[in-house]
Amino acid sequence: MKHYSEEMELQIRNQPAFSTARATLQPNEQMRLESGAMIAMSHDMVVEGKMEGGFLKSLKRSALGGESFFQTTATAGPNGGFVDVAMGLPGDSVILQSTAAAPWILSQSSWIASSMGLTLDTKWGGMKSLFGGEGAFLVHVSGDGILLAGAYGAIEVVTLAAGEKIVIDSGHMVAVQASVTMSLHKAATGWMNSITSGEGLVFHFEGPGEVYTQTRNPNWFSRFASASHSHGTR
Repeated sequence: MKHYSEEMELQIRNQPAFSTARATLQPNEQMRLESGAMIAMSHDMVVEGKMEGGFLKSLKRSALGGESFFQTTATAGPNGGFVDVAMGLPGDSVILQSTAAAPWILSQSSWIASSMGLTLDTKWGGMKSLFGGEGAFLVHVSGDGILLAGAYGAIEVVTLAAGEKIVIDSGHMVAVQASVTMSLHKAATGWMNSITSGEGLVFHFEGPGEVYTQTRNPNWFSRFASASHSHGTR
């Protein structure tokens, strides 16, 4: 799978369980990637950590959106070059094309890399999402370019027609087109039923547009890893 944005090329490899992606850059071209996402790169690639958008925006992106405080900017040498990247959790990746007229919204920690024409901004979903975990704060992607989003597990895409609806657990959402109407609700009737049923909050989506989901929930992995660590240190 190959996608281009102006001159940058993204190609996903090793799908679906342990996907990686190679970004091929033209001479002196730049790209942004999540801090720690780089696997390998050309010998003359220049890498810098920056507070994209300034201190306050970086703090909001880190504290609320689940992304790193610093974003990495990679600049190719005079002959061009490549950067190999991957998400921290095992799973698939997807390349999304974003335009000013058709932006995307990502869940926390789904963003891996993007072309320089895109801007990331963490936004609060409102009072309904105060206790939403993965759904509380979402990353809004705007501008023209391509981005690489990662998932825990396999990726499935739901294409909604105008007026068509679907309910998806907030921890299983990866990305959604901004054309899709979305709202966050309790999975069951009443907070006690939501807690005892084991389901937290869910997104209600209404088309038109696409919704990308992941088959595993990162929240469950965090709980499992925490529990395993606690048992191992007794």
